[in-house]
Amino acid sequence: MVAAVAILLWCFGCANDRGTPSVATETQEVRDELGRTIRVPKNIERAVSLAPNITEMIFALDAGDRLVGVTTYCNYPPETALIEKVGDTQTPNIEKIIALEPQIVFVSTASQLEAFSRTLEEQGIAVYVTKSTSLTDVFTNLRSLGNLFGKPQTATNLMNKLWSRIADVTFRRGSTKDPLPNVFVQISNEPLFTIGSDSFLTEVVEKAGGVSATKDVPTAYPKLSKERAAALDPDVIILSDSEDNREPNPAFKNSKAVRNGRVYRINADILSRPGPRLVDALEEISSKLNEKKLGASQ
Repeated sequence: MVAAVAILLWCFGCANDRGTPSVATETQEVRDELGRTIRVPKNIERAVSLAPNITEMIFALDAGDRLVGVTTYCNYPPETALIEKVGDTQTPNIEKIIALEPQIVFVSTASQLEAFSRTLEEQGIAVYVTKSTSLTDVFTNLRSLGNLFGKPQTATNLMNKLWSRIADVTFRRGSTKDPLPNVFVQISNEPLFTIGSDSFLTEVVEKAGGVSATKDVPTAYPKLSKERAAALDPDVIILSDSEDNREPNPAFKNSKAVRNGRVYRINADILSRPGPRLVDALEEISSKLNEKKLGASQ
């Protein structure tokens, strides 16, 4: 009888707070994109993504089945509709995240990290921060995520395909002698926001064969006055296509872009998410910039 009681006590002692037997998880130390050293499981089976671009990268690495929670903005690929939603990117539901019992939570900015990392880490949940201010960062993230999810070869194959597509675009760009068009990327109409020196889209425009009209403006997404915008007089205007951003700001009514019908709409998701589909945006911008025939806004 004493022996039986001892065995029962040992079993209960090995149970975790949720009443299930605890299993030792092998972990490893890694450095996230902010240079923070964190401890993560070697075999990640349950993860939460708090950014659409991270969600898209994880699916592109064939690890989407490991996601148990995503944000309400995570809408690609279609399989994300079946994953539990934990709120938006800036105000996720921490209680809901904890209830999903993830081993790791992926965030895309330091501001997200500061908001709730301590709460999650107290629950034994690792918080991994990515950084995406350039195309190079996208590939760095793909390699890191491939390693974390045990998909290094999948990541390598994907990166090779993406680099090949980028190379094709830059090769075609280099074959023309025409001057590079001055491109204005309109993120929103009112207020008028665009891309600046710190935005990955500035590099995308350059690789696509243009020059961002606001490449020297500080920060990633600066707000411009109408007077300053009108003075830019861009050759081409790219609209981040959304319900309230279908037309150029009135400041551009006399610009070369509007007069010559060189105003183009590009899906806001592929344009704003630094993930694999950013190469789709690059190819589409390149196609628009290489159009020789003048026509109406598309």
